[in-house]
Amino acid sequence: MSRSTFYITTPIYYPSDNLHIGHAYTTVAADAVARFKRLMGYDVYFLTGADEHGQKIERAAQAKGKKPKEYVDEIVLGFKDLWARLLVDYSDFIRTTEERHRLVVQQIFERLYEQGDIYKAAYEGWYCTPCETFWTLRQLVEGNCPDCGRPVELLQEESYFFRLSKYAARLLAHIQEHPDFIQPVSRRNEMVNFIKSGLEDLCVSRTTFSWGIPVPFNPRHVVYVWVDALTNYISALGYARVNDALFKKYWPADVHLVGKDIVRFHTIIWPIILMAAGVELPKRVVGHGWLLLDGGKMSKSKGNVVDPHQLIDRYGADAVRYYLLRELPFGADGSYSEGNLISRINSDLANDLGNLLHRTLTVLSKFGGGVVGPPGVPEETDRELIELARDLPGRVALLVDNLELSEALGVVWQLVNRANKYLDETAPWNLGKDPVKRDRFNTVMYNVLESYRFITVLLAPFMPGFPDRVWPQLGIAARPELHSFASLTWGRFPPGVSVERGTPLFPRIETEK
Repeated sequence: MSRSTFYITTPIYYPSDNLHIGHAYTTVAADAVARFKRLMGYDVYFLTGADEHGQKIERAAQAKGKKPKEYVDEIVLGFKDLWARLLVDYSDFIRTTEERHRLVVQQIFERLYEQGDIYKAAYEGWYCTPCETFWTLRQLVEGNCPDCGRPVELLQEESYFFRLSKYAARLLAHIQEHPDFIQPVSRRNEMVNFIKSGLEDLCVSRTTFSWGIPVPFNPRHVVYVWVDALTNYISALGYARVNDALFKKYWPADVHLVGKDIVRFHTIIWPIILMAAGVELPKRVVGHGWLLLDGGKMSKSKGNVVDPHQLIDRYGADAVRYYLLRELPFGADGSYSEGNLISRINSDLANDLGNLLHRTLTVLSKFGGGVVGPPGVPEETDRELIELARDLPGRVALLVDNLELSEALGVVWQLVNRANKYLDETAPWNLGKDPVKRDRFNTVMYNVLESYRFITVLLAPFMPGFPDRVWPQLGIAARPELHSFASLTWGRFPPGVSVERGTPLFPRIETEK
């Protein structure tokens, strides 16, 4: 029975080029949260997509001799291929070129115009095409874009503007009344200071390019990125359409997960558009840190990106997902290096997680015929392991709820490490040689295997390919009732089951390679 609904989104990515490992982090993190909520019985809707309009796309398509739609179609196929390879299980993929999106964007634009929140004026500003951003003269760094360092151009054009400043006080009040609305706290403080410093009205249409959604009452203008792209979170649910059942069911979003560089758009511009349109605000916007390289922030416009496909080819999707989710502490930046990735695979996955199962099944096969015996009365050493396992589901669920995914994995590894230590302390390879100690041998084997069942269930959202390799070895592949979050009460592992040793789950990687 479904407990309740849960709606989580990633940003919609810009198809000016292929995605890099930073985009992969956001989507894998959202996928892990969505999977965990599903595991707990929630009715989950998980949205990702592509933001396909704008001058940069128009120019990139021209440079390749293609129509913009033809150009983005190819790149979007690449997006979907990457998500499939990373085992991302989204509910919907929204494209801003879709009719269902266009209708909602035009409807909102028209409504805001009719109520006086959008007006026409002339605009002049310094524009960076790669970043799709206007800058004031004082924001430029040595005359260049402060984000990517490239040259900017002075643009003058007639535009429609959105009265952002009109809603500033109301947004501040909302943030104060809903302290969880912007997370982590450091981002909330930044945004509050930004609003208090004064909001300027926002340019929401352009005439210097045509690749976009036409303004319904003045088709010489196209709707600019803020109203266009941000609206995807409700257009995908059928907002203001005849069939708006998804919107009624899932909105407001439980989590917009975004990189820290676009927190401002999602916590100031987007909420104010919603306020003006009379739509309830999302519950939380979580701004995660960046995966940094030695040269600083990864970005397609800088060209210093890491291709996730190459990492998946070398190490597999589960290992890449684990590394990404473990490496970024909540809200903070993490540093990417392939050396770190290999180190995580060898220490956490090969030595700790894989070796725990391999050792256990080897001992059980050698001394117990590969059959799980019934556990006896627990001793003190057993109780410590059992208590840790019993507490684990609740602790992990709480951390996932707060999007503290690195910390959640760390807590699972407490049980992995404790079970490894428990094997060393109890030495079942000695117990198995003594017929008098058969009960004790059975108890130790049972406790490690039941712990491993807990570990596998809790790791499933983070490493979705992992359980299907474990359940056959534990002999419970045909027992799906033992694979659920609800099954995590101690003692449900069935005695009498035959285990089957497989190949090592995560072979060590020789660094010379």
